Parts: sequence; structure tokens; C-alpha cells
Amino acid sequence: MDEVDGVLSGAAPVDVEVGALLAVLGGQRRHVLGILDGLDEEALRRPVLPSGWSCLGLVQHLALDVERFWFQAVFAGDAEVIESLAGTGDAWQVGEGEGVDAGAVLERYRVEARIADRLAAGGVADAPLAWWPGHFEGEQHLHTLRDLLLHVITETACHAGHLDAARELIDGRRWLVLT
Repeated sequence: MDEVDGVLSGAAPVDVEVGALLAVLGGQRRHVLGILDGLDEEALRRPVLPSGWSCLGLVQHLALDVERFWFQAVFAGDAEVIESLAGTGDAWQVGEGEGVDAGAVLERYRVEARIADRLAAGGVADAPLAWWPGHFEGEQHLHTLRDLLLHVITETACHAGHLDAARELIDGRRWLVLT
């Protein structure tokens, strides 16, 4: 798969349907990064809603709880990633005092997306999932790479919309305005 805005990379998908789904997911990822373009460190860390989440926290959630979790743990069954899940803490919280700058969080999202793309590109749409997190996801409701890709597309698109609203609250900028 060709690199687009530093997000997608790797070999072309072996399955046409997987390739089409990855292209849609790539568009949502570009939206996530694009709506944040130009925000400084303070704005990215600013709590936007009463719940206290920030744009940076949402991107870290997408990197760890979505890209890493669904592709590396659930689809690929990576034992190291699965083992690390218990100690990851709340991905929505990005500690200022921990030396984590905004650029590192945004780059982590790009890296996790590239890893996810490589894993998915090697599979077929009907490929079964390697692991299911029944202890907190309950009964298995996703069964194939297709199901997982559709789930991640939906979650990423939903969060891109959250970031649209947050950006407008921060400085009035809107992602796409049709007149």
C-alpha cells in the first residue's frame, strides 16, 4: 500500500475488499490528523468537554485502544501486546509530567496505523480473528478481518467527528464546510 500523509504503508493488500476497507480507514485517519493540524501543544492538551478529554488524549486512545488493540491483539493475536493490555492504564490521559509531547503522541498514532495496515494487508476479508477479549468485550461479536475493519472505520469516523466539534470549540476551525 502506498504511503499517504505518512499513515498508510506496506505491500498492496492481497484481498481487494481489504484494500477498499483500508482505503476508507485511511481517509478517516487523515481526517483525525488533519483536523488537528496547526493546534499547539496547549490546545491539543486542553480539556474540551466536562468529562475532561483532550484532543491529544483522543488520539492516544485511537493509537493504543483502537489501532494497536484491534489489529495487533485481536486480529494478529500478538501475545506481547495482549500481555501488555493490563498495564496500559487510561489511554485517554496523556501525562504532561511524563515527558510525552504532542508530537510523540501523533507519531505513535501514525506508527500504530502503519503496523495495522501491514497486518490487515496480509489477510483476506474472511480471515478469522486470532484472539477475543471476552473479559471486557463480552461475547464475541466480531468474527473476521472484515468485521474488525468495519468496526475500526466506524470508531475512527466517530472520533473524527468528536475532533471536528472539539476543534470548532477551541478556535472556530471547521474541517469541511459545504456552502
